[in-house]
This record gives sequence, structure tokens and C-alpha cells, in this order.
Amino acid sequence: MREVASGVLREPLTGRRGHMVVFRGLGGEKWGSVPCSPPCGGKHVTFYGTYEHSIDERGRLAIPARYRNSLADGAVLRIGPDGCVELYSSEGFEAEVQLRLGEQRSTREVDGRRIRRTFLPGAYDIELDRQGRVLVPQGLRGDAALDDRAVIIGCGDYVEIWNPERWTNELAAAEAEQPSASPEASEAAEGGTA
Repeated sequence: MREVASGVLREPLTGRRGHMVVFRGLGGEKWGSVPCSPPCGGKHVTFYGTYEHSIDERGRLAIPARYRNSLADGAVLRIGPDGCVELYSSEGFEAEVQLRLGEQRSTREVDGRRIRRTFLPGAYDIELDRQGRVLVPQGLRGDAALDDRAVIIGCGDYVEIWNPERWTNELAAAEAEQPSASPEASEAAEGGTA
């Protein structure tokens, strides 16, 4: 199955190194490949769906049952750029590190050092407990304004954990940016008259 998104062709591939996604330009040129979330029962796992769960007084958050097998070998939490907490499988985090740092991101270059300084220091290795919960470190809970409730959003190769009010605001902002399907809105956006 091939998926085209934002001008990039995503092609799942299973090979010697396990499940990969190959990124190609629309002309077919290969841009690169990265490992996917770990397979579950022989199938690639994609995180999707929206869940609301409570956070207990110790900062433990129950992870949706459908995600747990993908996180059984460990996971990584980090603060996201939009004020949420990002949750990656260990393999997914390694893929994200490779994607962000890559071969061209040398520590000899300012850009490479800055990416490392902003992406890696706030990452925490975590494990699920027997009840399928993760302990969200207090610093991450504070940065993401997580108190007693959280909205868990599947984002394909990772999961976002949001404060419910922030999530509502983010959804409203995203919907406001979506172009309307009406012809009048299209004309108005192009500078025509409605």
C-alpha cells in the first residue's frame, strides 16, 4: 500500500532490517527510509484514535490497550513543540532520532548541535507497569499542564498526550486553518468575489 501525503510518497516495506517506511518524491526518487513502529503479530502498528484517561496522584497514566504491545519493549517520553507530551516506542524514537539528526547533522555544525540540545535532553526512557500505565515525569506534566485528565492522540508513528483544554484549543486552531470546501470560500481565498 502506498500513501501520498504532502507531496511525499510513503511506502511500507518489510526487509532484512524489519518494517521500514520508504520516503519518495512524487517523481519516484528515494528520499530515505526509516524504521516503523514495531510489528505486532506480524503487522505494522499504526497509532490512531483519541482516548481520554485519568492521571493518578503519582503521575501514572493508563495507555490504551491497543497501543500496549507496541510499547512493551520500552518507550520514550519527551515534551512536544506544541505543549503536549510525545510518546514513542523505543524503535520509533530511534527512527525519529535518525530522521532528525541523520548523517548530515554533524556535531561540528551549529545546526546539528542545536537539534541535539533541543530534542534529546528532555527525553525519558519509560516502561509500562503491569496495569499498562506509564509514569509521566513531573517536569513533563508541568510543561504540558497535565493534571488529573489527559487526552491521548494516536499520530501514526507516535502518540501525543494533551491537557484536555489545550487539545480542544489545538483542534479548533487546526480546523480554522482547514480550507472550506465551498466554492465561495475558494473564490474568496483566491481574491475573487463571492
